[in-house]
Amino acid sequence: MRDFVIRSIRDMISDAIGSEDVIVCGISALECLNLFSGYFESDAINVYSLSKGTNPALNYHTVNSFDEIETVSCGSFVCTSANQTFNDLLSDYENADELALLEALSNYYHLHGQTFEGLEISSENMPAFDNIRQSAIEYHCGG
Repeated sequence: MRDFVIRSIRDMISDAIGSEDVIVCGISALECLNLFSGYFESDAINVYSLSKGTNPALNYHTVNSFDEIETVSCGSFVCTSANQTFNDLLSDYENADELALLEALSNYYHLHGQTFEGLEISSENMPAFDNIRQSAIEYHCGG
């Protein structure tokens, strides 16, 4: 009989990142924050980095500094906070994975007493948030 090892998304990300100086972001951060269940066949892990790396498991988004990025600890690595992640995805709503964003917002809503209280959406992202808000509320209950 074969032994199967179930590894968490955080374990897999930690192994892929190794010692690189990066911040997990985007859909990958939603997975780390347990707001999105992910996909069976995941793409590369989305990270912010100060330079373009060569790790094929990572999808590098280069930034000039980490100073303005709100983060939380995920064990051996850091990822963007829920506020940062939602604002990042909403700022590029036209190219965002709408299913992942919808599920994550719905999970946030239900985990926070059926409210978006505590979520700080920037004013420039409010139109995109308002566009998806009601669908996120209804996502798990089917209407």
